[in-house]
Amino acid sequence: MTRVLEAQDLTKVYRMGEVDVHALRGVSFALDAGELVVLVGASGSGKSTLLNILGGLDTPSSGRVVYRDPEGRGEHDLTSAGDRALTAYRREHVGFVFQFYNLVPSLTARENVELVTDVADAPMTAEEVLAMVGLEERMDHFPAQLSGGEQQRVAIARAVAKRPDLLLCDEPTGALDYKTGLLVLEVIERVNRELGTATIVITHNAPIARMAHRVVTLADGRIQSDRANDARVPISEITW
Repeated sequence: MTRVLEAQDLTKVYRMGEVDVHALRGVSFALDAGELVVLVGASGSGKSTLLNILGGLDTPSSGRVVYRDPEGRGEHDLTSAGDRALTAYRREHVGFVFQFYNLVPSLTARENVELVTDVADAPMTAEEVLAMVGLEERMDHFPAQLSGGEQQRVAIARAVAKRPDLLLCDEPTGALDYKTGLLVLEVIERVNRELGTATIVITHNAPIARMAHRVVTLADGRIQSDRANDARVPISEITW
């Protein structure tokens, strides 16, 4: 199994006035190609900070993050990379899904996805990826004409259309009701299974961890546990 991400001894300290806030305190983490990992922990445990560093949106105060191309085209030290290299890493290798959908209101679902497909090297078509998330009948609707769950599925389609090696999801069900949240999790699981996209889902909602290959628990900026999940269940059996 190819290791696509490896982080060693990450720390992140934010200066808030005269106070240092330690968001990460020596976190080491690895992700393999095709793996689906759920990061769980209370608000303020460091989940989003870790995800942002792994995705090249932020840099650690100390420690090292290495990305290895799953096609064997070399490795990249993200902690020594400049802004241009991090931008290229995010554009070429990472898909992001956030709690809020960040769709362009004046563009249809198809056009929102095409924002990515127009600049990617070998993307899926907007039609192909929207069909994958179950929105083939809604491609020409605007965000205001879509439910919250449908908008989040458009956001997932946009994230995976460029065929990223990594899909990073920050509380993707946080703004959704239970039934809609399950639909979104089913889409994420399908992308991981069918495209082989290494996926991280962060959540404060512990039952969601039952979908993962591996479950990592954070508390107070540290990894409290990192365990394989030997009892994965179908999304339809997850309740919260």
